[in-house]
Amino acid sequence: MKSPWIQTTLEAIIEKNGQDTSIVDVGDAIGITDYFVITTGRNSRQVRALVEEIERLIKKGNGPSPKRMEGNQDYKWVLMDYGDFIVHVFDSKEHEYYQLDKLWSDMPTEKLIES
Repeated sequence: MKSPWIQTTLEAIIEKNGQDTSIVDVGDAIGITDYFVITTGRNSRQVRALVEEIERLIKKGNGPSPKRMEGNQDYKWVLMDYGDFIVHVFDSKEHEYYQLDKLWSDMPTEKLIES
């Protein structure tokens, strides 16, 4: 069962116009989390806005803080680890380069927001 905070994360992504958003079920493949939420901002400014909105809405709902966060120095690729799901917020160049969603394309995926 998906964490209810994934829906809150998606609401934040929609609010800040995230693109190429998908949820990848990686629970059977890796032991560290159940889902990846992957989204893209056009630039580092939008990535920062997405990250801040995700944090704001989850906190507003009395949800958890990320157990770990990386990439929030330059906002090119921010990883937000909430335990049962991990949010990856890319700027468009980093998303195109790493193609994390394609790396996990053999796993069940819900494509939610196209660019």
